[in-house]
Amino acid sequence: MDMGREQLTLGLLLRLGILLTVVFVCLHVYLETARQGAPAAQASGRPTQSSQNRGRQSRTKQVSAETEEQDRSVKRRVSYVRTLKKDSPVRKRDEDREVLSPQCCPPPRPRRKIPRWHIDLEPWASENHSLEDEAKRFLDYITTPQVSCASLAGEEGAQHGTKGAWAACLDPKYSLSHRIQSKHCRVYSFGLGVDDRSLERSLTKAGCEVHCFDPSLKQPHLQQAEMWLHRLSVDWRDPNPAIVAQRQYANTKKLATILNDFGHRQVDVLKADMESAEWKILENLVLEGVLDSVGQLLLEIHLHWAGFEVGGDDPSVVRYWFSLLKELERANFRLFHVHSDPAKPHLFLHKNVLNASSAYTLSWVNTQWKA
Repeated sequence: MDMGREQLTLGLLLRLGILLTVVFVCLHVYLETARQGAPAAQASGRPTQSSQNRGRQSRTKQVSAETEEQDRSVKRRVSYVRTLKKDSPVRKRDEDREVLSPQCCPPPRPRRKIPRWHIDLEPWASENHSLEDEAKRFLDYITTPQVSCASLAGEEGAQHGTKGAWAACLDPKYSLSHRIQSKHCRVYSFGLGVDDRSLERSLTKAGCEVHCFDPSLKQPHLQQAEMWLHRLSVDWRDPNPAIVAQRQYANTKKLATILNDFGHRQVDVLKADMESAEWKILENLVLEGVLDSVGQLLLEIHLHWAGFEVGGDDPSVVRYWFSLLKELERANFRLFHVHSDPAKPHLFLHKNVLNASSAYTLSWVNTQWKA
């Protein structure tokens, strides 16, 4: 009996051992097959999860490399185009065809002019900064016309057999004569008090639209002898808003503000006799870029003192005057007419310097102006 039980127990243990051995063998075979199957799957074109991740990373790096190469190419093009601007126009035209393809980029939009804060002062006339040297350079400059021009003088000057103080350029190579023929001529005339308006009458008869500005008028706007009269004058600054609200109107405004209020984009002739305010007004026109809207500038300058809000010693004042006129030249204005009244006293900053007159009437034409 005991012998039978012992044999049965041994049989069960033997079978259990065989079964466990078979299980371990099968598990081992499965694991070996799985290890050898992974490279085979990659070789047969069926990517595993890890290979797919590595593929995505590779493609990402390739796209990034292509993007960086395109950016470097664009930067090289932009840098080359900027370099071309400094070269000659002929070389620029020849090389633009090679560098700039139609697929490059749209042309840049024109930049708006940013108002400047100060004018560029010219170098001193001499190392000792003397008044005589500055005055000589300045007077030589304003008494030497830069271009010749067939002029239209005022009636009063023509009656006395002279060109007169005020004259407009009617040379066909400039725009005024063509504007008169097409009946699109516009004139602004600024003066304080009673002023010689013979040139304005001549331009009115020629067909120009003439606006005369005088803050001493009793009415805000008045039409007289086919000219418009306005109770207004030009200044180098706009009035304080509180003053405008109190008085209901302003007697003085900047030229840019007047043009905007009247809805005018340009003026063919700008005439101004501002009794020593001309220097600051001219500075405002330069700093705000308003000169681009003016075809001809007729200006009376006063030299017996520095002018409103112009400071510094005498040599510095004359250097400032000269620098303003050179700014006009840089804006394509050329002097074509000079007049000095012999009846005016010979005072230059309260002195008699080189026998200079205290007032000169100067006329410039904008050689690049297109209305």
